[in-house]
Amino acid sequence: LEYGLLFERFLNPERVSMPDFDVDFCINGRDRVIGYVADKYGRESVSQIITFGTMAAKAVVRDVGRVMGFPYGYNDSIAKLIPFDLGITLAKAYDAEEKIRERYAAEDDFKALWDLSLKLEGITRQAGKHAGGVVISPGLLTDFTPLYCDESGENLVCQFDKDDVEAAGLVKFDFLGLKTLTVIDWAVKMINDKFSTDEHVDINRIPLTDGASFEVLKQANTTAIFQLESPGMKKLIKKLAPSRFEDIVALVALYRPGPLGSGMDVDFVNRKHGLEEVSYPHPDLEESLEDTYGVILYQEQVMQIAQILAGYSLGGADLLRRAMGKKKIEVMQEQRQIFVDGCANNDISSEQANQIFDLMEKFAEYGFNKSHSAAYALIAYQTAWLKAHYPAAFMAAVMSADLDFTDKIVTFIDDCNQNGIEIIPPDVNRGEYRFVPDSKNCIIYGIGALKGVGEGAIESIVEGRADGVYENLYDFCARIDLRRVNRRVLEALIKGGAMDSFGKSRAVLFESLNDAIKCAEQKARDSAQGMQDMFGGPVGDTNGEAVERYVDVREWSDEQRLRLEKETLGLYLTGHPINSYKKEIQQLGLKPLSTVQPTGRGVTVRVAGLLYEQRLRRTKTGNTWASITLDDGTGRMQANLYSEAYNDFGHLLSKDRVYVLEGEVNYDDYNDGLSMTVRNLMDFETAREKESNFIRLVCKDNVTDDFSERLGRVLEPYRDGGTRLKIVYQNTQAKGEMILPESWAITPSDECLDRLQDLVASIDVVYR
Repeated sequence: LEYGLLFERFLNPERVSMPDFDVDFCINGRDRVIGYVADKYGRESVSQIITFGTMAAKAVVRDVGRVMGFPYGYNDSIAKLIPFDLGITLAKAYDAEEKIRERYAAEDDFKALWDLSLKLEGITRQAGKHAGGVVISPGLLTDFTPLYCDESGENLVCQFDKDDVEAAGLVKFDFLGLKTLTVIDWAVKMINDKFSTDEHVDINRIPLTDGASFEVLKQANTTAIFQLESPGMKKLIKKLAPSRFEDIVALVALYRPGPLGSGMDVDFVNRKHGLEEVSYPHPDLEESLEDTYGVILYQEQVMQIAQILAGYSLGGADLLRRAMGKKKIEVMQEQRQIFVDGCANNDISSEQANQIFDLMEKFAEYGFNKSHSAAYALIAYQTAWLKAHYPAAFMAAVMSADLDFTDKIVTFIDDCNQNGIEIIPPDVNRGEYRFVPDSKNCIIYGIGALKGVGEGAIESIVEGRADGVYENLYDFCARIDLRRVNRRVLEALIKGGAMDSFGKSRAVLFESLNDAIKCAEQKARDSAQGMQDMFGGPVGDTNGEAVERYVDVREWSDEQRLRLEKETLGLYLTGHPINSYKKEIQQLGLKPLSTVQPTGRGVTVRVAGLLYEQRLRRTKTGNTWASITLDDGTGRMQANLYSEAYNDFGHLLSKDRVYVLEGEVNYDDYNDGLSMTVRNLMDFETAREKESNFIRLVCKDNVTDDFSERLGRVLEPYRDGGTRLKIVYQNTQAKGEMILPESWAITPSDECLDRLQDLVASIDVVYR
């Protein structure tokens, strides 16, 4: 087989146990496969496998609390005290969380609920169905296993779980849905439908030696590339610089705790780049170990060594591999003697044979199934090829597969920006449910990614476009089915920018929505009653077109527009909240994040950024610290507030607020980027009040007789602050200025400045 794969690793005459059948399918096609197997082998012989859900720590607290009659909020507050740690138990949570211990000692109800939960934790709560597990029996299933009918009453499930099924002698198949296969399928269909290529793209026929694809990998530009997108993997890729398909196979096998912990990745990289001599345990092993530069990386290589040096059959070599993996001492001693005797027949000394056996034993602990690695490497390469040659179609498919996961969409859009792919905001005239490519380097945002906009509503919008583009809000409301596209959906479309192409501001569209809906409903009633005006259109039309009566309102501020945009999209797409602070950031001398360099110990730098992400962590001694991600539109940087800093500033942290931070900056090997150790932190409004000299209000011809009274009303809620106001008046004939007394000093919040903006021509914050 190609790439040194061995069929005997899967199945051989000497194998005693059943093999594992793990087959990945496109998510959309997995149920069809299960249906095919049932039809092919008979529904009396095919079933899925039962699973037993147990009462885990958080679930048992909620269940017990409900049965004891406590309010949902009370039960939920207790469940939320339990950490989100893998394998967490109530006992571990009690030891880890001081709050739990305090409430257990102080509250009788808490104690009663906790004690009963401890008794019930871990017991089976309900039966379910394994996501991909399928059993095929040689005869009737009932000859081998009892059956269970699932909740729908349509599908049979065997009552033995996955382990008992094998013990009963049945073969278990795992038909798994792999999202990446769906992404590849969607991307290829979009490419063949959208772009007039000279040749129809067949992903199974692409060359495995494409230079552009390997260039994408060498640059570690691997966001969204299957198996290769984690920060640690990107770091390994940069070191390895893969140049052939076999290197990708090796990457999948190397990036696991065992090889990384043993230093196998370092040996592999150094040998590939000629920094370390390539050596083999025995000259006869060069052919089998050449692809991995003499490093024993795969289970198949262990089998080949036994076959080449000691004369094992591949079936016998597989038994040796399994014995090494399970570390059965008696079996290992027996296998060692067989190996040494076999090597003697090839003129290999007992000493050298034992050394090689020890080496095999060491690497067998970390060895990976090469057939698994090669299969995943092929999918990884296919996604790299798509990203290299059709980046917009590929990223559109990737984002469409994660429509409901905003955090992932944000990451993918960042990657699009870094790769020069333009993201066009959602548009009722051009967009579809999914993200779609508009050109090779341009993507139209998927309307389905807007929160509160369902697929049925989008179908109605797309169907309506068959009669031409929507001209305006009134035309749009008149032509869609308002039973499927309700007011809540319409509001989401406006806030998300999907109606910007109508040429009216979002504020105007939002405030005019009521009238547009009423006009559309009236038009529908008139049409139903057959009422026509003298021009042949429904009553209320002018030349058959909907009458536009827009409300005249002030445009939303950038802050409000972006806030509502994020509320709907889950991210900022058409701007960045920090943009409104840019002038002040420059006056304060704060460095853009993209220009920050390591400072060294004891030297600090000041930056400003939006708090994009926050993670709380605990030290071994139980102290809390925070890791936050800052974003200023030019770049991102991690900042750490260790225990002392977190105690001082942790209460100030809030997502999507802008902060000024000071600290030391160092290179973080783990995240492969810069990281700040925070020494000081304040929100931007506090920094403005502390460091500004005064605020200049420039008035021109817009000053009215009641200006002083209106100014007083605006300033009143913000008085008793520390920032003075300077009023500058100028017209074509004169100019004058005055500083208001200290009694009118204000707290210069964003809200205050926004309200002042309505009164004057311009505002400037002047810093010392």
